[in-house]
Amino acid sequence: MERRIGMKIAVLDAQGAGLGKTIIKKIKKEIDSDIYLIALGTNPVATSNMIKAGANTGITGEKDICSFCETNNPDCIIGPIGIICSGGIKGEITSSISQAVFKLECTKYIIPMQKHGIYIPGTTKLKIKDIIDEIISSIKENIEKSPI
Repeated sequence: MERRIGMKIAVLDAQGAGLGKTIIKKIKKEIDSDIYLIALGTNPVATSNMIKAGANTGITGEKDICSFCETNNPDCIIGPIGIICSGGIKGEITSSISQAVFKLECTKYIIPMQKHGIYIPGTTKLKIKDIIDEIISSIKENIEKSPI
């Protein structure tokens, strides 16, 4: 009998993937449904750290991340605002990666980091923990709505 995967969630991060690790750990702790977490790391350290945090599989580097985005349809992708900005996350997000993420036909949970001179009104008082909690709440709602 084939095991049903309730939801495919991609988490994209760069550098040491501190935010990606936090997101993956929180999802693993809070969501008890069958989920499949895909770590998309711009470098081997980022991917490895997200796998250690509990991702089911990892994909590393620009070429493989873009290929994943072009050939897969995750239910959602999560990452800091830099994932949709060419040159984001200290240059680790290339224009190809940001375009591939933008073109995905899924929910994109973008975490507003107040870096790189990007200011999103209404987000200055939000804590990253609260934003992650809101993302997880939304994912849970989507799981409940989806047919089995």
